[in-house]
Amino acid sequence: MIAWFAVDILDMMMEGSFLYVLLITFLLAMTALTLGTLLSAFANNELQMMQFIPLVVIPQIFFSGLFNLDTMAEWLRSLSVVMPLTYGADALREIMVRGSGWNEIAKDVYVLLGFAVLFMLLNVVALKKYRKL
Repeated sequence: MIAWFAVDILDMMMEGSFLYVLLITFLLAMTALTLGTLLSAFANNELQMMQFIPLVVIPQIFFSGLFNLDTMAEWLRSLSVVMPLTYGADALREIMVRGSGWNEIAKDVYVLLGFAVLFMLLNVVALKKYRKL
């Protein structure tokens, strides 16, 4: 919805396919949703869950490539590999700025799918262990 508004209403330039943007946005939302559900399995109440959010969101933003990673130490830069937002930002940059197609974003799509599936599986384990249903 935001991408559509930016492109069609605000008349921003976009080089690539809007369908790819929707795909990446959907995968990012699914990954964030499953990660949030996973974190909520370990929280005892809403306040504790709210305290988890900055611990997850802020590192994602810093290590996703939205800021220049070249100025960071090499060991710190390697943390970006385990951040789902890194792959989403890379794919969106490839599509919207460079006009890239499937071949350039396929790895990012598969990694985002992998994160979502991994978080779903961990959700099942965590909810069985820490929550009595």
